[in-house]
Amino acid sequence: MAAAAAVSVSRLSGLLGRSGAQLGRSMSSGAHGEEGSARMWKALTYFVALPGVGVSMLNVFLKSRHGEHERPEFVAYPHLRIRSKPFPWGDGNHTLFHNSHMNPLPTGYEDE
Repeated sequence: MAAAAAVSVSRLSGLLGRSGAQLGRSMSSGAHGEEGSARMWKALTYFVALPGVGVSMLNVFLKSRHGEHERPEFVAYPHLRIRSKPFPWGDGNHTLFHNSHMNPLPTGYEDE
Protein backbone atom coordinates (compact mmCIF):
# COMPACT_ATOMS: atom_id res chain seq x y z
CA MET A 1 0.00 0.00 0.00
CA ALA A 2 2.78 2.41 0.91
CA ALA A 3 4.68 1.45 -2.23
CA ALA A 4 1.66 2.31 -4.37
CA ALA A 5 1.39 5.69 -2.68
CA ALA A 6 5.09 6.37 -3.25
CA VAL A 7 4.75 5.45 -6.93
CA SER A 8 1.75 7.73 -7.37
CA VAL A 9 3.58 10.62 -5.66
CA SER A 10 6.64 10.08 -7.84
CA ARG A 11 4.47 10.03 -10.98
CA LEU A 12 2.69 13.18 -9.91
CA SER A 13 5.95 14.94 -9.10
CA GLY A 14 7.36 13.81 -12.43
CA LEU A 15 4.39 15.37 -14.20
CA LEU A 16 4.85 18.61 -12.31
CA GLY A 17 8.65 18.62 -12.64
CA ARG A 18 9.29 18.67 -8.90
CA SER A 19 10.87 16.29 -6.45
CA GLY A 20 8.75 14.53 -3.81
CA ALA A 21 10.00 16.76 -0.99
CA GLN A 22 9.22 19.92 -2.94
CA LEU A 23 5.80 18.58 -3.91
CA GLY A 24 4.85 17.87 -0.30
CA ARG A 25 6.05 21.27 0.87
CA SER A 26 4.12 23.16 -1.80
CA MET A 27 0.90 21.54 -0.67
CA SER A 28 1.31 22.68 2.93
CA SER A 29 -0.37 25.87 4.02
CA GLY A 30 2.82 27.66 5.00
CA ALA A 31 4.55 27.31 1.64
CA HIS A 32 2.39 29.72 -0.32
CA GLY A 33 4.33 32.78 0.72
CA GLU A 34 1.25 34.61 1.94
CA GLU A 35 2.14 36.21 5.23
CA GLY A 36 -1.09 38.21 5.20
CA SER A 37 -3.49 35.27 4.98
CA ALA A 38 -4.31 35.43 8.70
CA ARG A 39 -4.88 39.15 8.32
CA MET A 40 -7.18 38.51 5.35
CA TRP A 41 -9.28 35.97 7.28
CA LYS A 42 -9.49 38.32 10.25
CA ALA A 43 -10.72 41.12 7.99
CA LEU A 44 -13.25 38.79 6.33
CA THR A 45 -14.54 37.80 9.75
CA TYR A 46 -15.02 41.39 10.89
CA PHE A 47 -16.27 42.92 7.64
CA VAL A 48 -18.27 40.05 6.07
CA ALA A 49 -19.24 37.38 8.59
CA LEU A 50 -20.21 39.52 11.57
CA PRO A 51 -22.28 42.01 9.53
CA GLY A 52 -23.97 39.03 7.85
CA VAL A 53 -24.94 37.62 11.24
CA GLY A 54 -26.18 41.07 12.30
CA VAL A 55 -28.35 41.44 9.19
CA SER A 56 -29.77 37.95 9.74
CA MET A 57 -30.61 38.80 13.36
CA LEU A 58 -32.31 42.03 12.26
CA ASN A 59 -34.34 40.12 9.66
CA VAL A 60 -35.56 37.60 12.24
CA PHE A 61 -36.40 40.37 14.71
CA LEU A 62 -38.39 42.39 12.17
CA LYS A 63 -40.30 39.36 10.91
CA SER A 64 -41.19 38.28 14.45
CA ARG A 65 -42.85 41.65 15.17
CA HIS A 66 -45.60 41.13 12.58
CA GLY A 67 -47.66 39.22 15.10
CA GLU A 68 -49.82 36.16 14.89
CA HIS A 69 -50.09 34.16 11.67
CA GLU A 70 -53.40 32.81 10.43
CA ARG A 71 -53.49 29.08 10.42
CA PRO A 72 -54.36 27.28 7.21
CA GLU A 73 -57.80 25.82 6.71
CA PHE A 74 -58.01 22.12 7.54
CA VAL A 75 -58.56 19.85 4.56
CA ALA A 76 -58.76 16.14 5.33
CA TYR A 77 -56.58 14.75 2.56
CA PRO A 78 -56.51 10.94 2.74
CA HIS A 79 -52.71 10.70 2.31
CA LEU A 80 -51.85 13.02 5.23
CA ARG A 81 -51.79 12.34 8.98
CA ILE A 82 -51.98 8.55 8.61
CA ARG A 83 -51.63 6.81 11.99
CA SER A 84 -50.90 3.10 11.50
CA LYS A 85 -49.96 2.79 15.18
CA PRO A 86 -50.06 5.26 18.07
CA PHE A 87 -47.07 7.40 18.99
CA PRO A 88 -45.17 6.02 22.03
CA TRP A 89 -45.73 9.22 24.07
CA GLY A 90 -48.76 11.00 25.49
CA ASP A 91 -52.12 9.87 24.20
CA GLY A 92 -50.53 8.44 21.03
CA ASN A 93 -52.32 10.86 18.71
CA HIS A 94 -50.15 13.99 19.13
CA THR A 95 -46.74 14.27 17.48
CA LEU A 96 -43.68 14.83 19.67
CA PHE A 97 -43.50 18.59 19.00
CA HIS A 98 -47.24 19.13 18.63
CA ASN A 99 -48.50 22.70 18.34
CA SER A 100 -52.27 22.79 18.81
CA HIS A 101 -52.51 26.07 16.89
CA MET A 102 -50.65 24.95 13.74
CA ASN A 103 -50.66 21.12 13.71
CA PRO A 104 -54.05 19.45 13.16
CA LEU A 105 -54.93 15.95 14.29
CA PRO A 106 -56.34 13.48 11.74
CA THR A 107 -59.85 14.76 12.54
CA GLY A 108 -59.00 18.49 12.45
CA TYR A 109 -57.76 21.19 14.78
CA GLU A 110 -58.26 20.59 18.50
CA ASP A 111 -60.13 23.81 19.27
CA GLU A 112 -62.65 23.60 16.39
